[in-house]
Amino acid sequence: MKRNKFIAAIATLIAAPALSFSQLKTKIIDVTKGFKINSGEGRIHGHMQLKGVNANILDVKISGSDTNGALAIFEQTSLSQGKGTPLHIHDAQDEVFYVIEGAYYFKVGDDTYDLKVGDSIFLPRKIPHAWTQVSERGKMIVILQPAGKLENFFLAMANLKHEPNQAEIAKIFSDNGMNVVGPPLKLK
Repeated sequence: MKRNKFIAAIATLIAAPALSFSQLKTKIIDVTKGFKINSGEGRIHGHMQLKGVNANILDVKISGSDTNGALAIFEQTSLSQGKGTPLHIHDAQDEVFYVIEGAYYFKVGDDTYDLKVGDSIFLPRKIPHAWTQVSERGKMIVILQPAGKLENFFLAMANLKHEPNQAEIAKIFSDNGMNVVGPPLKLK
């Protein structure tokens, strides 16, 4: 009987730091107050200048870490006329794009769409999609639900020290929960 109590006491002591750490981790990412993100600013990473797919600037407005992975919102300033994403699939995230400046061309499944200021588009998970920037400059709000790994994807693309080739781009997509299934869209 004493041996069982001793083993239980040791197990409790061993587990206590792990339990405390897991509660601390939850408290770090648990947001219980509202917060403001100023115009022209990114909440966590500042401006992320992308390489590879395009040279756009991404600002994290709401991070997946703010919402326990439930939602992420980005503002994208588009500087790459005629460029966009390759045709790709998100297995676990739905996306919404809302155009606040410029014009874009989207493909979702077999359908294509022209978007201008004030237009929005829903891209369901598991459906191939791509977009390209039509106007010289543009800006979109991008919403992901759940957040997934898109923030990590943007960080990887921004931290590259070189322009990646197509194989490197496909690997970065894959590492972050997306699969490239076709080439980028060409302007009409």
